[in-house]
Amino acid sequence: MKKVGLDDILGLLGYETAREDFRRRIVELKRNRRISIGDRVSLVFENRDTVIFQIQEMLRAERITDLDKIREEIAVYNELVPNARELSATMFLEIVDQTCLRDELLKFLGIDEAVSLKVNDHTIHGRFEEGRSKEDKISAVQYVRFPFGADARQAFISGARAELVIDHANYRASAVIAADVQKSLAEDLAD
Repeated sequence: MKKVGLDDILGLLGYETAREDFRRRIVELKRNRRISIGDRVSLVFENRDTVIFQIQEMLRAERITDLDKIREEIAVYNELVPNARELSATMFLEIVDQTCLRDELLKFLGIDEAVSLKVNDHTIHGRFEEGRSKEDKISAVQYVRFPFGADARQAFISGARAELVIDHANYRASAVIAADVQKSLAEDLAD
């Protein structure tokens, strides 16, 4: 999938004008890219459009207009754009009770070794961004990639049963990927 370039980004004024329509389109797009795995974890699968939206929103929120700083934001967020033959997702650890947030998050230590995507008899282990989990700290937002081999990719694109699985000592859950979601994600793999 093509990475985001400076030419893909609107200036602040241009974005303000287009924001509502763009935001509405991204909200609709994400409906078919969000998967809950149990009651405490969800994944939003990223693509070029979702990343452009995040960049635009960051530039808007921070009022960034300096071209070098815009390029820096693009470089950071381009890490979320999936590479060829892979899916890329933002994973959210959803802790409802904020009074015990740190303790609840610590229960998820090691989750970066416990997430996989199963397509028929293929298991694709999630590869997590480093530095978001340490022995005494974990971020509630994680970034994960699922690199597909040729057979698994073809099976996924063809609509074979696909399931996200978390097999962690403190959290076990799975979710079959709905057909409409799988179709949306298959477009990323078809590039």
